Amino acid sequence: MFLQIFKSKIHRARVTEANLNYVGSITIDEALMEAAHLLEGERVQIVNNNNGERLETYVIKGERGSGKICLNGAAARKAEIGDVVIIISYAWMTPEEAHTYKPVTIFPDEQNQLND
Repeated sequence: MFLQIFKSKIHRARVTEANLNYVGSITIDEALMEAAHLLEGERVQIVNNNNGERLETYVIKGERGSGKICLNGAAARKAEIGDVVIIISYAWMTPEEAHTYKPVTIFPDEQNQLND
């Protein structure tokens, strides 16, 4: 049996762009992706703290250090620039793996930068 377990999240990032005329997905600054252990093409859940919207899409790599968090395509209708979002990834694990796995959470600042 496999369980879907919380793998990682970017907690309280700010939406910097919403691009309705794009195929779909969420573009995330590569530095944030790396810190949150997200891969390009990975499925994520996005929770909008401002309006309560929840959606699922996949990740596209954005320019490193740009702070970019851009909802693309239909997802652009679910947030406005400046909205605070939580980006969550999950992984399938055996119960044994799930008991020992430690999820990763990162906390970017208001410009979506990581302060070490």
